Amino acid sequence: MKKKILDFLRDEDGQTSTEYILLVAVVAMIIFKFKSIAGARLEQLTNNVFNKADGLVNE
Repeated sequence: MKKKILDFLRDEDGQTSTEYILLVAVVAMIIFKFKSIAGARLEQLTNNVFNKADGLVNE
């Protein structure tokens, strides 16, 4: 009985899917955490590009 319990605890089958799910969850949390910061910087970059393009067209 003890050997069966130890074999069950040492068995690593099926853990890979759980590990991938946890990894995806951590990445999703990081993305949601920095979503507003990245969005604001992307908007600022886009505005700078279009403002410079308008300046070149108007010259």
